[in-house]
Order: sequence, then C-alpha cells, then structure tokens
Amino acid sequence: MLQERESYDDLPSLALTQYFRTAGDRLVEESAMLGAAIRSIMDSQGELSNKAIIQKLISFLETNNDVVTGDIIRKTLEIIVDHTMDDL
Repeated sequence: MLQERESYDDLPSLALTQYFRTAGDRLVEESAMLGAAIRSIMDSQGELSNKAIIQKLISFLETNNDVVTGDIIRKTLEIIVDHTMDDL
C-alpha cells in the first residue's frame, strides 16, 4: 500500500502524488492497487512511468475475474489517466 510518504514520491506525476496524498481514507483500495502495480513494475522493469502504471493496471484487469476487484482496478486506472500527462 502507498501509505509511506516516500512511496508517493516515486510516482512520475506531481498531480497524481498530490491527489493520493490528499485523498485520506477515501482511496484506500485504489492506493493499495496502485501500490501493487508499482511493486510489480519495479520488480520486473525497474523503470516507473505513467505508461508502465497504466499498462500494469490493464494487465491486472485482463487477468481479473472478480467484479469488485475489477471495479477497484478501473477506478485506479481512471485516476491515473485523469491525473497524468502523456509520457514524452
């Protein structure tokens, strides 16, 4: 989960970092999903980018069979897309 301040600092977007820092308890599940995506990216690729996070969340969605988890993944993906600019 992205509860530690330094974990938010790893995010490639300042807007995204601020959004999760100010969300409090209302994004606990989305924060956990984002944390899982980031850990998976860092374990396999080591380079964190907006594109990598979006791709990882889509891969989670494609392999998920649980409706509730799917909703959490989609909401997390929506937040990422809404709060990041395209990678150059």
